Amino acid sequence: MKKITSFTINHDYLKRGMYIFCIDGDVIIYDFRMKVPNNPEQDYLADDALHTLEHLFVTYVRNMTYSDDIVYVGPMGCRTGFYFLTRDRISGSDAICLVQDTLHFIIDFTGEIPGSKRQECGNYLAHNLDGAKKIAQEMLPVMEAWTSEQLHYPKEVQGIQD
Repeated sequence: MKKITSFTINHDYLKRGMYIFCIDGDVIIYDFRMKVPNNPEQDYLADDALHTLEHLFVTYVRNMTYSDDIVYVGPMGCRTGFYFLTRDRISGSDAICLVQDTLHFIIDFTGEIPGSKRQECGNYLAHNLDGAKKIAQEMLPVMEAWTSEQLHYPKEVQGIQD
């Protein structure tokens, strides 16, 4: 079988940040990496916290200026980050600003988690607002310094071949 693109990224060299994973037509798929992969000295994104972060992330970006250009926001199965898909009408620098604003929104969020009622969510009891805020606080310094030049994977990350 053909190796899928995400399995060609060398995770041994991947750092926290935001990268263009690939471009598919007019959709830019960002790898928003919040944890260093395969690092035995760290924790991974806790299920309840990443679930809450997902609800807040998607609610925020779908209610901002670029709402029509947001395709998808969702966690990676390895629990090291999120995929963030946008239309190419959003520039890389604007996508970075949107993620920065989203992290601020999550850190400052109070109240009921959007979409967290039983009728709205398939795992409505699995939420952790404090955990989501902690993830956002840990990522904010990384993303505040991020530039559009850093959106491309470093050379050592690209191109695992069979």
